Amino acid sequence: MKKVLLAVLVATLVFTGCEKVTNYKEGTYEASVVDDYNNEGNVASAKIVINSKGKIESVFLDTTYMVNGVQTTKKALGYDYNMKAYNPNAAGEWFEQVEKLEKAIVEHNGLDFIELKEDNTTDAVSGCTIKVNALVAAAKEALNKAK
Repeated sequence: MKKVLLAVLVATLVFTGCEKVTNYKEGTYEASVVDDYNNEGNVASAKIVINSKGKIESVFLDTTYMVNGVQTTKKALGYDYNMKAYNPNAAGEWFEQVEKLEKAIVEHNGLDFIELKEDNTTDAVSGCTIKVNALVAAAKEALNKAK
């Protein structure tokens, strides 16, 4: 009987994994930080929704940006931000790369998987080659409110 119980326990661990579980408080949490990129004084913001099971349901990240003296956001500009025109080697437009970061944060239920490199980019998210330090800092502040 002990061998059967042990086999069931081992099989459960194998099929469910030993994933770290982080439970947050249900709600919507927001935070923002000044983005030091190019010393422009832009603000990176994060809005994170935690569901009733304590899991990250959605993440919205964005950064303010000035265009012809008018403040907008990089996401609002979409293709008009022109990242690919400025840098043809970019993995995608700014908003496309941020969407990959948002999705990865939801999939990992947190930020522990992100390791910033010296240039403030990360290899943790495929297709996201932009500097993410301010976005990650804003997301971290929002998640700290959810603990």
